[in-house]
Amino acid sequence: MSALAEKEEKLFDCRVAFASTLEALAEENASIVSVVNDSVGSSKLGGFQKRWPERLVNVGIAEQNMVGVGAGLANGGRVPFVSAAGCFLTARALEQIKADVCYTNTNVKLVGQSSGIAYGELGPTHHSIEDMAWLRALPNLRIIVPSDPWETAEAVKLAASLEGPFYLRISRFPVPELARPEGAKFRLGAAETLKPGQDAAIIANGVMVHRALQAAERLVDEGIDARVINMSSIAPLDIDAIVSAAETGAIVTVEEGSVRGGLGGAVAEVIAEHRPARLRIMGFPEFAPTGSISFLYSHFNLTADGIAASVRGVLEAGHGK
Repeated sequence: MSALAEKEEKLFDCRVAFASTLEALAEENASIVSVVNDSVGSSKLGGFQKRWPERLVNVGIAEQNMVGVGAGLANGGRVPFVSAAGCFLTARALEQIKADVCYTNTNVKLVGQSSGIAYGELGPTHHSIEDMAWLRALPNLRIIVPSDPWETAEAVKLAASLEGPFYLRISRFPVPELARPEGAKFRLGAAETLKPGQDAAIIANGVMVHRALQAAERLVDEGIDARVINMSSIAPLDIDAIVSAAETGAIVTVEEGSVRGGLGGAVAEVIAEHRPARLRIMGFPEFAPTGSISFLYSHFNLTADGIAASVRGVLEAGHGK
């Protein structure tokens, strides 16, 4: 059975999975609270607010204050989920994330909503493509980029259960549910091999996982056996899975973020130190222009065809062509 769901017509908004899971956890744990920057609707937290208005703090459009309030609540024994559009949460409040959350190792769960270029038509001010590069540099911060509703829900549960800072990068782009074996478990720092393969490896996360799988399936018809790895856990990172992928000799990374400092940068660091391999990093090499999501994906070749072409290219480079 393909790792993609047999029918992809049914698509899901991972923000809904985030919100419903948080509500279920909050019902069992009165310490869970949420903090937002006038983003109740876009964070899908209307239900949370209706059920527990006293447990949702809306600071308005004041992201630095929002993270500081989250840190204060954590120091007071609460488990705050600080939720805002990823572009504003990470850019405007980076100093507070560094000093109030990571440096102090404070129990704040940061939730970057509508990541990547999900706000396509609103342009570069609303694109969230630099967040991975900024946040990967911060110690103590565990970073997860879920690929579908199930993984989103599992990441929220994990963040709530473990002490210390988390950053969950949640997309609003509709995706199908990945087909997983019964009893599958989400593990922090563990990559997920969705398709085995020996000729090359495609390492992706978030919404790009689905396109990576589509690319690998197209390559099968050409006699290319490409492994597909879901690297949803960016920090900690599954070094063993990357080294194993490097043994194919060819890796393509695919992410909905900058080609500098994110998933591709993390993979490059590992193979440079442990197991050299040919590498191509797919993502955004520059500021993304204003346009629809489909236009932007096509513009930067972040499509199944574009990913397949990158795999062919890295393989051809290995043959001296």
